Amino acid sequence: MITASSQDGTYPRPQLVREHHHPLDVACGFAYDDDNLGLREGWHSRADVFDRKIQLPFAPETPDSGIGDTGYHPVVWYRIPVPSLAEAGLPVQGERVLLHFGAVDYSADVWVNGTHVTHHDGGQTPFSADITEALAGEGEQVIVLRAEDDPLDVSIPRGKQDWEREPHDIWYHRTTGIWRTVWLEAVPEQHVVSVAWIPDVQRGAFGVEVELSRRPDGAVPLEVVLSLEGSELARQTVAVTDRRASFEVSLPAQRNGQAHERLLWSPSSPVLIDATLTLGGGSDVVASYCGLRSTGVGRGQFLLNDRPTYVRSVLEQGYWPTSHFTAPSPAALREEVELILSLGFNAARIHQKVEDPRFLYWCDRLGLLIWGETAGAYEFSTTAVQRLVSEWTDIVLRDRSHPSVVTWVPLNESWGVQHGAHDPAQQAFGLALVNLTRSLDPTRPVISNDGWEHTDSDLWTIHDYEASGEVLRARYGSRETVEELICGFGPAGRLISVLREEPGDKPVMLTEFGGVSYAPGTPFEDSWGYSAASSADDFAARVGEIVSAVRASPSLVGFCYTQLTDTRQETNGLCDEDRKPKLPVEDLRRIISGS
Repeated sequence: MITASSQDGTYPRPQLVREHHHPLDVACGFAYDDDNLGLREGWHSRADVFDRKIQLPFAPETPDSGIGDTGYHPVVWYRIPVPSLAEAGLPVQGERVLLHFGAVDYSADVWVNGTHVTHHDGGQTPFSADITEALAGEGEQVIVLRAEDDPLDVSIPRGKQDWEREPHDIWYHRTTGIWRTVWLEAVPEQHVVSVAWIPDVQRGAFGVEVELSRRPDGAVPLEVVLSLEGSELARQTVAVTDRRASFEVSLPAQRNGQAHERLLWSPSSPVLIDATLTLGGGSDVVASYCGLRSTGVGRGQFLLNDRPTYVRSVLEQGYWPTSHFTAPSPAALREEVELILSLGFNAARIHQKVEDPRFLYWCDRLGLLIWGETAGAYEFSTTAVQRLVSEWTDIVLRDRSHPSVVTWVPLNESWGVQHGAHDPAQQAFGLALVNLTRSLDPTRPVISNDGWEHTDSDLWTIHDYEASGEVLRARYGSRETVEELICGFGPAGRLISVLREEPGDKPVMLTEFGGVSYAPGTPFEDSWGYSAASSADDFAARVGEIVSAVRASPSLVGFCYTQLTDTRQETNGLCDEDRKPKLPVEDLRRIISGS
């Protein structure tokens, strides 16, 4: 059985692992449907219309897809042949076959051998279908997917995807259709669909939530074994009588106060506890992992395992020049985490995007704190509200078991709630998102609207692109100056608190600042940053000045520097778009960490 905490980072669902799975990241048939004729003409059962080839899992806008067409194409089709199901584990792993999509932007319909098997809305979240009844014997199977993503529909949570034909300002090329891995796995009739781990450091235990594929006939035993580096920590068997079960697994080792720290997860000690779940005496066996840690706020501090933790974060767009929002390979996800850590950061804010679960696996394993965000919409409407609520719910449930995720951010800079400063409906939406998040996951702090116009956040977070270190030192030099800022208008001219909330003892962080552009030889005439450096020495001086000013503040408990890499025309990264640091790594590390 695979040990989930030491897997190689290629498994698409790292916290629910089976022995066999079949990746479908292959070259397959592809067709544009600009006139939206495919449904009427039955493209789901035709092969002749697929006149192009596309390399999965890359979006057709990307060079890596083999197409690289960045124009408006709201409807696209895929035809994926599957020669054999043996790699998926059929029949040794089970007699049912599941088809998984990591993400399809935005709306998807799927057919297998001409039979419609599922529909899904939501461009950032995974979905699956049991395709067993649609299989055609033991020969080749054919998967067809239709994706619709209207580039002019601003009610879709689209984040940094540009609605204009060419990228401008802070927006980049669109992503249409499949942009995360596609894969198959065989499972038994009764199998584990999901598992969630809710750590309780004080009790030395994990709350466990398990979902099965169907309601059992009677009671089915589920055995859970937790271990660390091969040594068993806990073993418990529960009788599951419904499709969903919740129970607690205690860790006896945590009762010994002298050994208490050994099991706690943190950036300096990213301890992962392995789990094996065995259903029905062995009918389904899955591997998972979890991390025992707490995160919260108190007495003006951001707390990890009840201890003040200074957050040194970087804004991570997760964008590559030839593959855009999809990493060029699974290995690139590990390299990205290693790069962030090498520069002296202990955290990253995934910006206007939901990252690949395999990225979060490396954050869990290597010890990088993550602020979980989502792509925003650009209008406030009932449709936009419905779409964001649905997608955000799926995001929180997907990622809540990752110990590296320590904060939730459902809104950023009032995107989609542009008039939240005075519109009661938009304020209510911000409050609703915060309370929805807390109801789904009460264990993490929530930021109602990162940057300004907070409604009910657990931290005060401010965006400030002031280029002068002297001004930053004065602005954040005392609790009094910071409280004055919170009670009024922030650096961007926006209210920090729309409900006129008093600062209290909430922690304060500068969650966007910096943005110094330095990109000699850039091919983009529209390249820009919030300020610009003329040479490598000037870049080092400017970045060093503003970072040291922020680190010197006695009132800030963390920061997020903008940004990790250049992203097309945004040339304000610490690294270029190919991930090459613009200064020696040791120099950047000294600037960021102060040592």
